[in-house]
Amino acid sequence: MSDAFIPAERVVALARGWLGTPYRHQASVQHAGTDCLGLLRGVWRALYGVEPEVVPPYSQDWAEPQGEEVLLQAALRYLLPQSGTIAAGDVLLFRMRAGAIAKHVGICSQAGETAKFVHAYSGHAVMESPLSQPWRRRIAAHFRFPLGV
Repeated sequence: MSDAFIPAERVVALARGWLGTPYRHQASVQHAGTDCLGLLRGVWRALYGVEPEVVPPYSQDWAEPQGEEVLLQAALRYLLPQSGTIAAGDVLLFRMRAGAIAKHVGICSQAGETAKFVHAYSGHAVMESPLSQPWRRRIAAHFRFPLGV
């Protein structure tokens, strides 16, 4: 895999195309239903055509009881890890509480002081939210989509 990445404008446009898609656990169908992972999967399919692996069924608590970093490990297999400043187009992984596994994902749609991200979470359609301090402090890692897979 190259260190080059997909242009942010393309990633953000694809993510924003999912805005308003209803939340549906384990789904990944634009305008019909998705969860946060389904959003990421849908953007991946739009970029590359097929998903890199079959996603097994998962519960809403993911692998939290076992403490397994399933989402983080998958991101490390297929995305380019980043350090430092978060940029538009970055995939953001979140820990929903201190010491917990990463189990929420979104895509940064606007960087800087007025940063925003696109994500889906239970009870809400896909939305673009401010990347406020409560969200920022939950970020476990961030990645970019590789140019070639």
